Order: sequence, then C-alpha cells, then structure tokens
Amino acid sequence: MKEQGKIFLGFAVFILAMAVTYGIWTSKSDIGFEAAGTTALVLATGLCAMIGYYLAFTARRVDSGAGDNPEAEVADDAGEQGFFAPHSWQPLALAIGGALAFCGVIFGWWLLWWSLPIILIGLYGWVFEFYRGEDQNQ
Repeated sequence: MKEQGKIFLGFAVFILAMAVTYGIWTSKSDIGFEAAGTTALVLATGLCAMIGYYLAFTARRVDSGAGDNPEAEVADDAGEQGFFAPHSWQPLALAIGGALAFCGVIFGWWLLWWSLPIILIGLYGWVFEFYRGEDQNQ
C-alpha cells in the first residue's frame, strides 16, 4: 500500500501543477480565465491527495504486501484477498435510484420523491443482504 500511496500523491502534485498551468494559460487568452476547468483540476488534486493519504496512512498499520517489495514474485501475493459478495442485485437498485435522482435535477425536483424510496430500498438491501436469505452468515 505504501507504493500506491506514493503514486496517488505524485498524481496529486502533477495535477496541481497542471491546474496552475491551465489557469495561467487560460487567463492570458482573449476569452479570459476559464474557471470550470481549473476548478475541476483542483478538485481532482484533492481527490488524489485524499486517496494517497489514506493509502499511506493505512500502510503504516498493515503488513507490507508483495506490491511493496521490488524483489517479489507474482505468487507471493497469492491467497485470500478479502471477502466479496458472490452476486447482488442491490447495486442495480442503487444505480436506478441514483439515475432517477440525477434526472430529478434536470427535469424537476418532484422526481426525487420517486427515486428516494428506490435508493433507500437498495441501500437497506445491500447493507443487510448477508443477514437474511440463502447467503445468510450471521
């Protein structure tokens, strides 16, 4: 995880440099300063910095993986990587509810009344899917 953290922090520095360059470059044009692209690049810097900080912070608390060892082989990282749900319909419900919610911003806020129950049902089902049904393990 240490190496991934360094990579994301490096991305953050690069994107910040590109944001400054883009802001200066567009301010010297005939149109003037272009705020949308500069804002997007600054926000991307923040996202990369948050991910890089999280990975670097977590790397101090966990054992080093094979990705942190330059002499490691592919087989060194074999084994269980975690628990993943075998199948789930809940992300589909959340995606449909989220799409309707974003359409509500475009077509009218009344559409949120239809999307909110779908989002809540999908979220509830995803959180509690291993507490009931055939995949119950609690």
